[in-house]
Amino acid sequence: MNSIKSFSDHAQCGRLEVHLVGGFSDERQLSQKLTHQLLSEFDRQEDDIHLVTLCVTELNDREDNENHFPVIYGIAVNIKTAEIYRASFQDRGPEEELRAARALTGGPMISIYDAKTEQLRIGPYSWMPFPHVDFWLQQDDKEILENLSTSPLAEPPHFVEHIRSTLMFLKKYPSPTNTLFPGNKALLYKKNEDGLWEKISSLGS
Repeated sequence: MNSIKSFSDHAQCGRLEVHLVGGFSDERQLSQKLTHQLLSEFDRQEDDIHLVTLCVTELNDREDNENHFPVIYGIAVNIKTAEIYRASFQDRGPEEELRAARALTGGPMISIYDAKTEQLRIGPYSWMPFPHVDFWLQQDDKEILENLSTSPLAEPPHFVEHIRSTLMFLKKYPSPTNTLFPGNKALLYKKNEDGLWEKISSLGS
């Protein structure tokens, strides 16, 4: 909220709009809990917030052979027109394995994009060696899905390959501070004229 409002300090008109999309009717009801937490948090805000789109949990659910799946897995926003549309992403941005490793080791959700500088700032991160990494790398796809996914039946096709790649990364870098972040500095990326992310430098934290 603070990030959004920082760009409209001098705006004399307009309103804060929220679009919530994602989740489905999963067995563990994680989507329902997260939806409730998000709506409660927006409700606690002092600002007047308009909920424009709500496509979550059972509203984003389809059933196939008695198994539940999301209808929409991802969205994109055209920031010039404010159009929102379904999207899938082949390119998940710089340092994907590094960011995935942080998430798999329990790192909380964070935003790595600074809209004012138009830069990605990644790290520095630290994590403990992943327990039993060799054991997990020896498991078949079914075991990885059942034990390392919150929704095994609803994962996209690339999920297991992504987890295996992340586990290999964690095996190679059990402690990332000095090897991946020399001098404990963040990795900075900015888009070039062709619209591709380009590493620009490291910045002291």
